[in-house]
Amino acid sequence: MDAVIDNLPLFLEGFRNTLGLLIIAGVGASVLGLIVAAMRISPISSFRVFATAYTELVRNTPLTLVLFFCAYLLPLLEFSPGYFQLAAIGLTVYTSPFVAEALRSGVNGVHVGQAEAARSVGLTFGQTLTFVVMPQAIRMVVPPLINVIIALTKNTSVAGAFFVFELFGAARRVTNDRGDAVIPILLAVAAFYLVVTIPLGLIAGRIEKKVAVLR
Repeated sequence: MDAVIDNLPLFLEGFRNTLGLLIIAGVGASVLGLIVAAMRISPISSFRVFATAYTELVRNTPLTLVLFFCAYLLPLLEFSPGYFQLAAIGLTVYTSPFVAEALRSGVNGVHVGQAEAARSVGLTFGQTLTFVVMPQAIRMVVPPLINVIIALTKNTSVAGAFFVFELFGAARRVTNDRGDAVIPILLAVAAFYLVVTIPLGLIAGRIEKKVAVLR
């Protein structure tokens, strides 16, 4: 464990960058996923077609390929804010279809009579979605959404292969100096991830129980 303790500031820096990617991509994917989910259930067919194509294309593309596009091709298009920002964009885009599908499943779980009643009193599609359907849908899909965030937490490790110094980047640097302590180093990295994923899993479990009672 000496290798971990001696290089703790390095691990903490990598952990901070991992949390930064998680927060930025989590918020971005939530917003983008909400937009895509709304487009998928929109009465406008062109929106539905675009959202469906976007969801199927991105969801079935490997994360490595998405990050490769962001890290190497976007700079060729003269968009290069930095590798950290590019990784956050890639993680946002990759995660957003999973958020959208979780939200869409929640919308489908809301009884159709709710939307019909809202339309009968003169609410538009946007008002019905915002004030009637989506609040009920989000309550039902909080546990799946947290599972998406947990998956995003682990997916941030892929950004280490694209010049982003996160937890695995820190582990790689320490391993180069202390090749005799690979197992403790990897265990330390796993512990840092568990600091995030275990509380999220517990929160998801408690919310799922509360939602089940409310039903």
